[in-house]
Amino acid sequence: MLSYFTAGESHGKCLIALIEGFPAGLKIDIGSIERDLVLRSRTHGRSARQEKEKNTTQILSGLRRGLTIGSPIVIQIDNAYPDIDELEPSSVPRPGHAEFAGAVKYSTHDVRDISQRASARETAARVAAGSLTKQLLKEFAIDVLGYVIQIGKVKAKGPALDSTESARRMRDASPVHTLDLSAGRRMVGAIDSARDSGDSVGGVVEVVAREVPPGLGSHTQWTRKLDARIAAAIMSVQAVKGVEFGAGFAGASLRGSQYVDEMRIGDGAVIRESNNAGGIEGGISNGEDILVRCAVKPVPTTKKSAQSVNLITGENARARDERSDICAVPAAALICECVLSFEVAGAFCEKFGSDSLQEMRSNWHNHLQAIKEFWKKV
Repeated sequence: MLSYFTAGESHGKCLIALIEGFPAGLKIDIGSIERDLVLRSRTHGRSARQEKEKNTTQILSGLRRGLTIGSPIVIQIDNAYPDIDELEPSSVPRPGHAEFAGAVKYSTHDVRDISQRASARETAARVAAGSLTKQLLKEFAIDVLGYVIQIGKVKAKGPALDSTESARRMRDASPVHTLDLSAGRRMVGAIDSARDSGDSVGGVVEVVAREVPPGLGSHTQWTRKLDARIAAAIMSVQAVKGVEFGAGFAGASLRGSQYVDEMRIGDGAVIRESNNAGGIEGGISNGEDILVRCAVKPVPTTKKSAQSVNLITGENARARDERSDICAVPAAALICECVLSFEVAGAFCEKFGSDSLQEMRSNWHNHLQAIKEFWKKV
């Protein structure tokens, strides 16, 4: 089973991603991982810290001569600010962060013990793990792309994803990771307006996984449902407060006859008239694009210092003003892309085996051939 853990604090020496169950035989491009880490940090609205993060990456285990060997892979990302012991203690939790609930849970009056691990800096390790699985999925023509469709009240037009690669180039060139250049300029303005008023702004990210074969996941147990696993993984990303598939919440206002994704046979395959289900039915991928949207809340730390309490004195207090992002939505597009990639790769490994790339290829080809034979009998 493909899985990963992360370790490290925001101002610790480094972040670590430990990936288990990765198949042997894949040549890894470390530069691709580092490029994703740069894309995560170099977006409009990020804090000054992101400009100084070098995102230096090392793979400490699991590779030999550039190839995976089936053993656990450890990726290390150095921090630009390894000064955790020098941080002044703070007993005033910032509302909207994990600090108050974490301080109560772990019996501490210094909320930095909580914020150092709860920080979104941890997502750099997730990007590294997800970037690794993106390289695996490309071996099977599966591509995953995340992009921004809304910042504040500015909404992008729906993209036409005829070519994922051209869309990726457009996304990467945008300072807000959107595919709508006109909306992108207004999104930049919305972020600047929030900064000028000492505030922050949230938005919505869309992530699509293309060419996913039918049959990943299962209806037989709730723990194996692919959409449930994806939803849990995306919801675990810092600042994400909502997840929807396909038509999502808008589908709730439709009637069943409008919502259903009707099917017909064309060129020896099933053709769908729509994708309201978002590529997953009954917890199983159905061959359509897996389409996920994520609501990202505004960063709760702003110049407009929020009302809070002092955990030591028991008195009312103002939350501390710290260096913080004005908008983390563009970064979330890349983070959620990597998180979705890992979940799809995990289900792919379960379906086709994960000891070696050669085994996966053989089982994948057999599966595709079996689908063709199935349709010949219909």
